[in-house]
Amino acid sequence: MKVPDTTRAAARAADDSDPLAEFAERFDVPGTYMDGNSLGPISDAAEARVEHVLEEWRDHAVEGWTEGDPDWFHYGERLGDRLAPLVGAREGEVVAANATTVNIHSLVATFYDLADGEGTVLVNDLDFPTDHYAIRAQLRQRGLDPDEHLTVVESRDGRTIDEADVERALEREDVSVLFLPSVLYRSGQLLDIERLTEAAHDAGAYAGFDLAHSVGVVPHDLHARDVDFATWCHYKYLNAGPGAVAGLYLHEDHFGVTPALAGWWGHEKATQFEMRHEYTPAERAGAFQIGTIPILAAAPLDGALDIHETAGIDRIREKSVALTEYLIHLVDELEGYTVGTPRAPAHRGGHIAVEHPEAYRVTQALKSRDVVVDFRPPNVVRVAPAPLYTGFEDVFDVATHLRDIHENRAYEGFEPQSGGVT
Repeated sequence: MKVPDTTRAAARAADDSDPLAEFAERFDVPGTYMDGNSLGPISDAAEARVEHVLEEWRDHAVEGWTEGDPDWFHYGERLGDRLAPLVGAREGEVVAANATTVNIHSLVATFYDLADGEGTVLVNDLDFPTDHYAIRAQLRQRGLDPDEHLTVVESRDGRTIDEADVERALEREDVSVLFLPSVLYRSGQLLDIERLTEAAHDAGAYAGFDLAHSVGVVPHDLHARDVDFATWCHYKYLNAGPGAVAGLYLHEDHFGVTPALAGWWGHEKATQFEMRHEYTPAERAGAFQIGTIPILAAAPLDGALDIHETAGIDRIREKSVALTEYLIHLVDELEGYTVGTPRAPAHRGGHIAVEHPEAYRVTQALKSRDVVVDFRPPNVVRVAPAPLYTGFEDVFDVATHLRDIHENRAYEGFEPQSGGVT
């Protein structure tokens, strides 16, 4: 997709020729919405699927587990099969289950135990905090000092992680499990999953990834890359709603493994209702389900996938690259701002880190103008032009507001950061 020049007329013309533009009318979007990397907006398809499940609950009550359309009993596995093409997985390798942090606990602990639980878990110092919370908790549960059993790869610039530094850490340390994000939540850097997986395996470690900031906007090929496991959320670019059920991937080579966090819902389906006290894990990724799938938190994903499948992940990625490229060009023309995201398309995800010394107050100024973005300390305004409901003229408008806010010091009318949700 061609990136327009930096004029409103060119942006409008690009929108007129955009094959994905028609999808915007299927979303209810508040203002100029550039925060889909935190929470995607509601779509007609997601809303309709929730209403459908509510009617099933009303009509069938408990019989919905077998009489629902589709039946609720296999809901997580069915959603997993729909999600598999987005992450390059084979049948049975994906399931919708639990919450992202729960899946991190379960998957990292399982593979750490498979590795005999003697080495370290490799992470990086720019990770989203929950990843470290979960891994440290699992190490403590095993009587291990997290400070001694975490290998933390440090950033050279405070924005990005150099894959070469990861490779050197794998060569130098006794690493059991590598667990890294596909996209760094602050800067938007897209890591090279293939390269990192190969390096981990060469070092005798398992390779896992947190895809929270890439799934739905970046295609993945997890099975072909021999990734061992991954987890992610669905409420960002997949627009499945606040607190939507999470997803996880397990390479088929690991089918039959007993999860470190076992639960009744991960028992093999054929004998689940025999109520045995001895746990028999399901043969596929479904074994990593712990509690009953939350149908009302899964139904919006079912509907949202209708739109995503029609649009196509490759077309979504193509437009995302063009939108972020356009935003970078526009920000480069502004005084007072810096782009903190890698410029090469192969190294960036779906959002751009726009840096400014008064980023928090700039964010508030934008919101006062119905431009919804978010702030990440110390100096980042995250701008996510999600392809399904964002156009080039929307991006042009954001840049126009950024220019005016800086030139007229409009951010001074807002209080400095004092903590809390932004």
